[in-house]
Amino acid sequence: MNLDQFTYQLPDELIAQTAVTPRSSSKLLVVKGNELEHRRFYHIIDYFNKNDVLVLNKTRVLKNKLTGNKVTGARAEIIIMRPVDVFTATARIQCSKVRVGNEFVFQDIHAKVMDQDNDIFYVKFDRPVDSIIDQNLYPNPPYIKRNVGEEYQTVYASESGSLAAPTSGLHFTPDLLTELKTKGVRFAYVTLHVGFGTFLPVRDQNIVNHKMEPEYYEIDAGDAELINSAKRLFVVGTTALKALESAATKDGRVEVKKEFSKLFIYPGYRFKLPVKGLVTNFHLPRSTLILLVSAFYGWDRIRAAYEEAVKRKYRFFSLGDATFLLK
Repeated sequence: MNLDQFTYQLPDELIAQTAVTPRSSSKLLVVKGNELEHRRFYHIIDYFNKNDVLVLNKTRVLKNKLTGNKVTGARAEIIIMRPVDVFTATARIQCSKVRVGNEFVFQDIHAKVMDQDNDIFYVKFDRPVDSIIDQNLYPNPPYIKRNVGEEYQTVYASESGSLAAPTSGLHFTPDLLTELKTKGVRFAYVTLHVGFGTFLPVRDQNIVNHKMEPEYYEIDAGDAELINSAKRLFVVGTTALKALESAATKDGRVEVKKEFSKLFIYPGYRFKLPVKGLVTNFHLPRSTLILLVSAFYGWDRIRAAYEEAVKRKYRFFSLGDATFLLK
């Protein structure tokens, strides 16, 4: 399966740099087979019935991006990933010519590169990692040319640990959640801490050769029971869907889980759960996420929907508009 087919033309001006206000007023492209409906996100309530189950990822994005300089003066940015010990963590560093032994200053924090594994660096800090890992800036995606704020956190985020937002959930407001609950929609929550692997480009033209970085996820007993009892199951976001499929049995039930997932979903994957609809944003060409939604709904339909969205000037990617893929 060739990677080049999973692409489309997108003008740069359609890459959203800010979120709309209120969040629920973003555009919503509803895809029902080959039919398209152009709505606002708050209209999503029209597609739910009483006792439908809606699954959301409650992960909370860490404020783990530091900006500063090499001690030599070059500008630098570091995103802390995972603690290794009290003073050391894995990280990604954006700076020219990063090497083992380089030292950095981020305001009053001193850091030194101790080791390297491809594009992952082992960085030692002059203070405990836990004291700085959630005290700085959000790690905004590279195509957003500004530092994001609370707009990059879902209103229901509660479990810290994510390196990126589950962006389809950014469209929900407390009022919209209340309206859905009043209508009788039941909410189930999973946790999947999004890693950088979700957003890294697929480099091998043969898709099946791509390997996903592990991402930690949890599904507890109460939520698993609610999901398994659903007559109509809907999912918010590719990350929540990945968590569900990672925990699913062959007979279409979700198990209680606390583990890491390396699941890579691409066209040809057979979904185990009878998901009625997926809420998701517009995804980058040639990405693991566009492969996932193509597996869920078919690349021909996804491509046609994206091409229409471009014509109608929808806003793309993390802070952009949403799709609702209905089966």
